Amino acid sequence: MKHSNNTLTACPTEETGRPPAAGRRRFLRAVAALPAVALAPGCGLTVPGQGPPPELFRLTPKSSFRGDLPEAKWQLILEPPVANAGLNTTRIALQRTPTQLEYYARSGWADRAPTMVQTLMIESFENSGKIVSIGRESVGLRADFILKTELREFQAVYFNGESPEAWVSVNAKLVQMPRRSIVASESFQYTVTAEADQLSAIIAAFDEALGKVLRKIVEWTLIEGDVAANRGRPRLKPSS
Repeated sequence: MKHSNNTLTACPTEETGRPPAAGRRRFLRAVAALPAVALAPGCGLTVPGQGPPPELFRLTPKSSFRGDLPEAKWQLILEPPVANAGLNTTRIALQRTPTQLEYYARSGWADRAPTMVQTLMIESFENSGKIVSIGRESVGLRADFILKTELREFQAVYFNGESPEAWVSVNAKLVQMPRRSIVASESFQYTVTAEADQLSAIIAAFDEALGKVLRKIVEWTLIEGDVAANRGRPRLKPSS
């Protein structure tokens, strides 16, 4: 009989599965006297909350872009990316087969994957220095364009080779307001092989793959938005 932190654990004997008869009365009186008692079937007891805390990770925005991007004079709103239930979570997904989705233990993203990707997209647009009026849908900006995205792949894949690969795939649609017409649509996907089958290396592969996707989304949006914003405008005649 062990008594620690108001928890009583009785270790049964192998023969009877009950405490020895000589101490049974004392055992029952001790149980009745405690305000809260947790009885374990064996001598070991797992207390909730014990053990190392989970590791949390976040990825980084993109900060380098091609130098000939047009400067946006229009306002852009980024809606939260749509994702299926398996990816719309803080857990880091992995696939050992094409049809099974699992998660790494004791680790996760600092935010739900779609929310984290939306934040990194906004920061990447700001880092381009080519657009000022950009924000989330919740801030109430009057939008000239809305960028709708879908997070289709965001997992580590083990069935494609000896080392795990970080798969990132985002489909983007640029919607012009107020007509709500889709003026451009494109999918962006990158795969980066981790240097080792270790979580730190896998997170680095995620960061590189997402960085490539973010760069392409920013450049594509600024170019397609510029084309749509200037479509139909009369061109200046050359001076005589």
